[in-house]
Amino acid sequence: MVCLPFVIATVIFAELMNEENEREKRVEGVNSVEQKVDKIRKDEVRKALKRMKSGKAVGPDDIPVEVWKCLGEAAVEFLTSLFNRVLENLEKAYDRVPREELWYCMRKSGVAEKYVRVVQDMYERSRTVVRCAVVMDHLSEEVRQESPWTMMFADDIVICSESREQVEENLERWRFALERRGMKVSRSKTEYMCVNEREGSGTVRLQGEEVKKVQEFKYLGSTVQSSGECGKEVKKRVQAGWNGWRKVSGVLCDRKISARIKGKVYRTVVRAAMLYGLETVSLRKRQESELEVAELKMLRFSLGVTRLDRIRNEYIRGTAHVGRLGDKVREARLRWFGHVQRRERAVGIK
Repeated sequence: MVCLPFVIATVIFAELMNEENEREKRVEGVNSVEQKVDKIRKDEVRKALKRMKSGKAVGPDDIPVEVWKCLGEAAVEFLTSLFNRVLENLEKAYDRVPREELWYCMRKSGVAEKYVRVVQDMYERSRTVVRCAVVMDHLSEEVRQESPWTMMFADDIVICSESREQVEENLERWRFALERRGMKVSRSKTEYMCVNEREGSGTVRLQGEEVKKVQEFKYLGSTVQSSGECGKEVKKRVQAGWNGWRKVSGVLCDRKISARIKGKVYRTVVRAAMLYGLETVSLRKRQESELEVAELKMLRFSLGVTRLDRIRNEYIRGTAHVGRLGDKVREARLRWFGHVQRRERAVGIK
C-alpha cells in the first residue's frame, strides 16, 4: 500500500499578539452588548458538578472531582462563593497583546460589555500569556478550512497537506494573516515532517528561509512519528503513568488504605495519564502488552506483592478493582467512534 507523504508544519508564535509588531488597524465599529450579568448561582454550580465526569485526572489543585461531589452542599456553597469572589476581584496578569483586537473580537462575538470591561481590567499591567480562542476565530477567518488539514489549539498550529508546494502556500497564507494583525511566526520553532516519505523531495521554505525538518513532533501531548509508528508515544504514555504513580505513591503504597481506594486513586491519576490520546492510536499487540506490563507492575507495588508470590494477574486486578487496560483502550475507541458518527457529515473529522 503506497502512502502519500503528508507534510506537517508546526507553527508557534514567537510573540503572541505582541502589540509592538506592525499591524493593520480595525476601522469598523462594533456595538457593545449592554446587559445585566447576574452572579453565579448555587443551582448552576450544582448542575455543573453533576455534569462533571468521575475518574478523570486531577487538575493543578490536585483535588479529584469525586471530592467535590462527596462534599455535597458544602462544596456547592464554597465553590459558588469562590467563583463570585474571583469574578469580582480579577487581578490576574497577562501578556501584552493588540488589545483593540481582543475587545473587537469579544464584542463581535456578542460578549456582554461587563465581561469586556472585566477582561480589560485583567490586562492592566499584564505580564503573562492569555490564550483566547475568540481572537483566533476572527484572526484566522481568511485562512480557515473546513477540512481537518489545519489543526489549531491556542498558539500551536499544525498545517497538513499532500504536497510540499501546497503546505508552503498555506504556511505563507497563515504568516500573512497573522503578521498583519500584529503577531509573528517563530522561524526557529517552525518545523515540518513528512509521513511515510519514500524519497527526498526538497525542503519547505517560509519567506525564503528553510524550515527545519524533524522525524517526530509533539502536538497536544501526543508524539507523531514520520514513520507512522506509535512506539515512542507508547513509551511516553508508560513514562507518564509512572510519573503519576510516583506523585501518589504515598497513598498507593500505604498499607492502611484499602485496595478499593487504591484502585480508585490509580484509575483517576495514573491510568488517565497512560490512556491519554490512545483512542486515536493504532496499537500493536506488543505495544498493548507494554502498557499492561507497566500497569501490573504498578498495581503489584501498590498491593505489596511481587512476582515471586505467584499471584495471578486476574487476582491483582480484581483486588484493586481495575479492569484490563487493553479493554479500556478499546472502550475509548468506541466512545470516540460514537462521537464521530454523531457529528454532521460536513464536519471535517468525518
